[in-house]
Amino acid sequence: MLASWKSPKGGSVKPGRMSVDSRIPNTGGGGHMWDSDASFSSEGHHRNSVGGRDVMDFEGLNIESYMSSSRVPPGTPGRPLRIPKAGKKQGETITKGHKNYELMLNLQLGIRHAVGRPAPPTSLDLKSSAFDPKEKVWTKFPAEGSKYTPPHNSCEFKWKDYCPLVFRALRKLFKVDAADYMLSICGNEALRELSSPGKSGSFFYLSSDDRYMIKTMKKAEVKVLLRMLSAYYNHVRAFENTLVTKFFGLHCVKLTGTIQKKVRFIIMGNLFCTEYTIHKRFDLKGSSLGRSTDKPEEELDASTILKDLDLNFIFRLQKSWFQELCRQVDRDCEFLEQERIMDYSMLVGIHFREASKAGDLIPSGARTPTDDSESEQSGPRLSRADMDQLLIDPAWWASVRLGINMPARVERAIRRMEGEMQVMEPTGEFYDVVMFFGIIDILQDYDISKKLEHAYKAMQYDATSISAVDPKLYSKRFRDFIFKIYAEDL
Repeated sequence: MLASWKSPKGGSVKPGRMSVDSRIPNTGGGGHMWDSDASFSSEGHHRNSVGGRDVMDFEGLNIESYMSSSRVPPGTPGRPLRIPKAGKKQGETITKGHKNYELMLNLQLGIRHAVGRPAPPTSLDLKSSAFDPKEKVWTKFPAEGSKYTPPHNSCEFKWKDYCPLVFRALRKLFKVDAADYMLSICGNEALRELSSPGKSGSFFYLSSDDRYMIKTMKKAEVKVLLRMLSAYYNHVRAFENTLVTKFFGLHCVKLTGTIQKKVRFIIMGNLFCTEYTIHKRFDLKGSSLGRSTDKPEEELDASTILKDLDLNFIFRLQKSWFQELCRQVDRDCEFLEQERIMDYSMLVGIHFREASKAGDLIPSGARTPTDDSESEQSGPRLSRADMDQLLIDPAWWASVRLGINMPARVERAIRRMEGEMQVMEPTGEFYDVVMFFGIIDILQDYDISKKLEHAYKAMQYDATSISAVDPKLYSKRFRDFIFKIYAEDL
């Protein structure tokens, strides 16, 4: 299936194509193009304005079906999309004998002590002194116990809480119950360590119920967070629908004795904590250099993190949600730009609502009562009118938020090469989905190492294609890209 736009004179013209790295190919004088503000402009076509920005309007989209041959190559319209094979449950359970077993015990003891100790009622109106980087609380945990700490089977260690009043207020702001928080992280169930560290060298741990992710941090990252903590607090307090990562605690474990090892870590919300199966995951930056998965196709499964050059969908949201997305991405990027942060990503998870028993995804409107299909246990399929009605139902708002549990549609896009540039072309083939998305990795500032990385790579590659760029340019490129891959569902 190919998408084409009707010209004002009644003919048909080929649609402008969007470059996945936000560069716009020159199509010559007669073609329609995505402009730099992520709009679709042409005489006779409508333009919607969202927050002062023109956004693409697909009114007049004409879909034609064709089959070029009996054998359909991968990525060609007509070849059915399939549910990715299920991935293994993420992470290795940390049991006795694991190299990080004692570290996990120390972490759980420290959090239980920090969160569970008596404290006056938490106020959201904090004094500036609460954000002072020197605002730390050290607690010693001897193995035999003390007046303030219980005896334990681990080695002696010291525990540090950074800005405890701030993170207590953040947990209240994010409506985290203290007892549930401790039960998730410090209950009888062990944490799970993800199988391999991230590119940064940090290790990640998941709580047993998947609600919280714990990441080890470098000292430089801790400094960045403490520097921007006041601005972060004010931002998430002002904008309830912010997409930036939710932080719940910043701590350090210092092993005493001969090792004298320090492990700093942050506790964050897990975006993909849901009853829905996440079938597709994307980490999107808006850059192109090195932005594709390095796994062969046969090894891809539902747990694989795909990247910009692997993207083959346009995400379509209800009008009100799309408008709020545009506003909130602007707010969040302005905040990150002001804090000199770059290299962040939009993490996206997609749950496809329907597939056949054979594993083929069923496009929107393609299902009939006699179809041999299976619908997820997420309720019946909803018409767009029904979905609009749900979105104004107070009970629905309890589970649906911007970026969380969002009913949406994705439009399949075909990847093509134009010269040395990969482009995406919409097909008019839609799928009903539930979406999850948020902005992650927000603790990388444009420090000397990133400036050197930019200078080195810019000598070898197109400077606009690399991730390491100035925060102002990064913010603009990121927004331009997001406003191209998200669109209003008309």
